[in-house]
Amino acid sequence: MLDPKKKQRIIAKFKTHDNDTGSTEVQIAILTEEIKELTKHLQMHKQDHSSRRGLLKKLGERKRLLRYLYSENPESYTRLVTELKLKISKKIQQREEEIKKLLNDEEDAENDMNEIIETEEEIEE
Repeated sequence: MLDPKKKQRIIAKFKTHDNDTGSTEVQIAILTEEIKELTKHLQMHKQDHSSRRGLLKKLGERKRLLRYLYSENPESYTRLVTELKLKISKKIQQREEEIKKLLNDEEDAENDMNEIIETEEEIEE
């Protein structure tokens, strides 16, 4: 369990507006910190099965929240994942790469089209 001061620092860092205490980003950040603390505890106390179960529940909850955040706001998702230094699932990574590739292809096509228009205008003059 996080102490209140640490929790307030996390909320202040990841809040989306002034009175924010429960946005998806804040919830994920708090869960991440709790997961880190539980992981340290379990490294010292390997036989603590109830804490292990709690850790697995927190991991599942964070995974669901991350999936929701990605579906609602992909930009916020990528910013949060990089800031918390979390691993991105391979499916999402592949999707991001495909989107970047498509955007680059569209930009290249747009640049080519602009060049064609400019050369046609020069020919007409």
